[in-house]
Amino acid sequence: MTPNPTSFEERWLSPKGLLKVSVLVAIVTIALKTLAWWLTSSVGLLSDAMESLVNLASAMFGLMMVTVAQTPADDDHPYGHHKAEYFSSGFEGILIMVAALGIVWMAIDRLLEPRPLETIGLGLVLSVVSSGLNGWLSWVMMRVAKAQNSIALMADSKHLMADVWTASAVVVGLVLAVATQLMWLDSVVALGVALVILKEGFSLVWESSQGLMDEALDPKSRELIQEVLEGFAHHDVIRFDHVVTRKSGQRCYVELHMHMPASWSLGRAAALRFNVEQALMSSMPGLRATIELLPSDMESHFETHPESEKY
Repeated sequence: MTPNPTSFEERWLSPKGLLKVSVLVAIVTIALKTLAWWLTSSVGLLSDAMESLVNLASAMFGLMMVTVAQTPADDDHPYGHHKAEYFSSGFEGILIMVAALGIVWMAIDRLLEPRPLETIGLGLVLSVVSSGLNGWLSWVMMRVAKAQNSIALMADSKHLMADVWTASAVVVGLVLAVATQLMWLDSVVALGVALVILKEGFSLVWESSQGLMDEALDPKSRELIQEVLEGFAHHDVIRFDHVVTRKSGQRCYVELHMHMPASWSLGRAAALRFNVEQALMSSMPGLRATIELLPSDMESHFETHPESEKY
């Protein structure tokens, strides 16, 4: 029996499905990198293995938050649970920073008391294989995250890609240390890895905090909304103002006022509003539009939002 492609995509090529895969890949990479460290005694490879532990914790927490985010709206949460994904991103960022500080501590200790490196060849092979798994998964996650606007999946994808780059730096550091017999290079590379990881963690925490504070949509998305509204605007007959956008997890929202002649019937005005709403939501997957109808000569009485524009 041939499997249904749609069912396969819904099960695995989705934020929830890919985070399950991320948990499995994290377990495999932890085993490979820990073995690589045990064989070589490299603090650089140990730092890489520690980051894989963070990958596992992050993927598990992200899976939990995505599950919460997909919970339907209820009486206590009438707008849904979409912002739960931001907790996943922030938690992952904090874990990354904790791991970075741990790597710094171990690298400084090894820098003060260098130890010889052993069985480098096999250790490097194991590190490269695990990085290849993370790189492949990061690429798939990035594509799905962009298509489905998943902040949790995007955070995990960025973390995995950072893991690939840092693992590459560790491999280069080991090769240089062996080639030059300067064993302290291994610790120096580990410190560099820690700084990169720390920066990535701070970036994730910052992005999640902005999402929790109802950050406006990106400039490209706002330009797209502007183009749609300009297609309906007609001199002073139809105009739009007080356009405000915000992002909440996988959902994007736009609220605006649509002005039209007071002589129009309610049916005609509602029909035009429906067309505008459909055009906006068709132009951007996941967008929810709320439009308030007003006569052309009437303005709403509240403070103008800094983001609001007139079309």
